[in-house]
Amino acid sequence: MPQRHSKNNNDLAFFTYDEKRKLGYGTQKERLGKDSIKPFDSCCLCLKPFIDPLCCQKGHVFCKECILECLLSQKKDIHRKLAAHTGQQKQEKEDEEERLMLQKARELDAFDQQNHGPVPQYNDKNYSRDKNGFHGANSVKATSYEEEALRTMKAFWLPSATPDAPAKVEAPSTSTICPEGKEKIKMKNLFPIHFTEDTSAQKKHKSLDKSFICPSCKVTLTNTLSLVALSTCGHVFCKKCAGKFVAVDKVCVVCDKPCKDRNLVNLEKGGTGFAGHGDNLEAKDFKHLGSGSGLGLVRPAMKT
Repeated sequence: MPQRHSKNNNDLAFFTYDEKRKLGYGTQKERLGKDSIKPFDSCCLCLKPFIDPLCCQKGHVFCKECILECLLSQKKDIHRKLAAHTGQQKQEKEDEEERLMLQKARELDAFDQQNHGPVPQYNDKNYSRDKNGFHGANSVKATSYEEEALRTMKAFWLPSATPDAPAKVEAPSTSTICPEGKEKIKMKNLFPIHFTEDTSAQKKHKSLDKSFICPSCKVTLTNTLSLVALSTCGHVFCKKCAGKFVAVDKVCVVCDKPCKDRNLVNLEKGGTGFAGHGDNLEAKDFKHLGSGSGLGLVRPAMKT
């Protein structure tokens, strides 16, 4: 009798690869649709159609209110960290001064006992006498930290009674960061941008949503087009017109304002709602099958 195929062999004590795939475990791939992609006319923070848009030098577009609130919250966090760091430095300085004073007091006390005490004190390592009168190999020398720990910690084996290590507060960076590109950004580096709205009668009749066009070639702007904004005046063109006319004539087509090559800023394309985005718009979900119980532990790993 011929042996059954592995895909039909379902009486094994473990799950085969094909059975795990049918149950939904493993790496599942799915092509993302239009609904998963952020439109080009949406804010990178609130993901809504932008209001009074501002653009950074890397081409990320934000609402004016959203980016101002973000930068303000970053400044408040920087001030809080700076205050904590300054307080820690002050406390360390006070502790060091106190340690030096105690060390000096101990040295003066040892000097006084050596010269005026009834029994001379020896600092020789081979002749060390503890508080119980033992010396030499039988002496047990306890540090000040151990003596303090023995006095304060009655149940030192409990986690709640153990001392905590001091948290080291590092000096924070005083620069605000772009929430999208993670580069240093300042308010003065942001510039407003202006999209040309399509005011044709047929466009108004078809849809109530705003649609934008390139002021040069009159092509409707979508996520499939690469857009370029001028940092001098803020007008937005498609990349083809920007490279063919604006970059050659060194002047804006709409307002005739002069510009240079460094004033042409490529706007970032609309990303997805996942952590990373790019040209390969593909979502992956990994499910791990638990051992023994037959239950699976789901660990999402979305990647595009």
